[in-house]
Amino acid sequence: MAGKLSTHVLDLNAGRPAAGLKIALRRLAPDPGPLKTVVTNADGRTDQPLLLAAELAVGTYELEFHVGEYFAARGVPVATPPFLDIVPVRFGVADPSASYHVPLLVTPWAYNTYRGS
Repeated sequence: MAGKLSTHVLDLNAGRPAAGLKIALRRLAPDPGPLKTVVTNADGRTDQPLLLAAELAVGTYELEFHVGEYFAARGVPVATPPFLDIVPVRFGVADPSASYHVPLLVTPWAYNTYRGS
């Protein structure tokens, strides 16, 4: 089985997928650095997995979901500065041959995540 990393975002405020939300992926350890920045499609997903097979290694990663920008672009009334701006989700990959799906469910005031399938 070839491993992969994927995500999707649901806008619970509007009750639909979060289309057009920017996500930055960084590796924190063992070799820190930015990996890529993507934008969700109409289904709130990325067009391709964030990392595939050999790109996915044991280590610590962080997804940065730019939710403040997303809600502002949709005209959702939020405070200045927004309560949630960039939501970081830090997670570990212990088995690079496994699938890691890290979704985000978000409103301007709260979020939830989990390891999906």
